[in-house]
Amino acid sequence: MQEPKKRKWIPTGTIRKDAISELSGLCASQHYPGILWAHNDSGDRSRFFAIRADGSFVAEVEVEDAANKDWEDIALDRESGTLYISDLGNNDNKRDDLCVYKLAEPAPKKSTVTATKIRVAYPDQTEFPPKKTEWRFDCEAVFVFRGKLHLLTKHRMAGSPFFPSDSTVLYRLDSEDPKRVNTLTRLDQRSKLGGWVTGADLSPDGKYLAVLAHLPVASVWIFETRGGGDKLLSKPVKRQVLESAKQCEALCFLDNQTLLLGNEQRELFRLPLAEVTPV
Repeated sequence: MQEPKKRKWIPTGTIRKDAISELSGLCASQHYPGILWAHNDSGDRSRFFAIRADGSFVAEVEVEDAANKDWEDIALDRESGTLYISDLGNNDNKRDDLCVYKLAEPAPKKSTVTATKIRVAYPDQTEFPPKKTEWRFDCEAVFVFRGKLHLLTKHRMAGSPFFPSDSTVLYRLDSEDPKRVNTLTRLDQRSKLGGWVTGADLSPDGKYLAVLAHLPVASVWIFETRGGGDKLLSKPVKRQVLESAKQCEALCFLDNQTLLLGNEQRELFRLPLAEVTPV
């Protein structure tokens, strides 16, 4: 595999809304050109924000009857206009109340929305937390592929929330019954990503999956989705290693050829796919 060139993170935008203090998730609107949906990490209210790619603030939207225990990513089903906000953060791997909130994409000026809470569980977790194996049941990256929400897990060495493992497992949410716990379907896995996974998005045309890894090596992986069936991690085609990315936690496609990345230090960074190194 070709060694990717390093690229310095030079911000192309800065979030200027004080309330967006710990950016954790990004996705681009389907119905409102130029609008991005963003949210904070744990500790904030149950709200998300409309911003633009330069970081300028547009609106704040409150999600009624929801809680932000550890929101880590947001994804859009472009076909249905459905937003998913993932409350799947699980640093200590001991949560048994993981969920996603499902709602119709609102108009940017709408101040409140209602959402359906979908409880989820991993099919391969039997201890909370696991005691002798890697902690593999945290998730900071979700995306929609073929109408279903997909999750990529963030891994740690056994027993520690601070020491990363650079592998991930891909799961799919096949049922969305709000009256029961919905068990995820395990699909694929990949190791040697350079860092733990903190974000993901699918290109609008569905051809590429972008995966953001951070710590110890920050980088963006581009996978081709065609020809692999459910094994969406089987065909890496590009990788960009990043310098000075700080705590990079979010990314989304602005269009089929341009990514926007964000970190918790409120910086935004455009990355054209044409400039990313083939692997």
